[in-house]
Amino acid sequence: MGDHVYKVVELVGSSSKSIEDAIENAIGRAGKTLSNLDWFEVVDTRGHIDGGKVGHYQVTVKVGFRLKD
Repeated sequence: MGDHVYKVVELVGSSSKSIEDAIENAIGRAGKTLSNLDWFEVVDTRGHIDGGKVGHYQVTVKVGFRLKD
């Protein structure tokens, strides 16, 4: 692996299904506008309660992508 420079963006993904789906939603959306996505880190997990049940999952992720040379 050569030397690379990365930029990091912070995103919030959400889903009514699961935490994993919320992560996939954030990464999937980032992939539509950013290139060279390499890694992610979940930095926060939270949710919304609706009628005594989990109504929504929300995750904050840092996504790293390589800058072009």
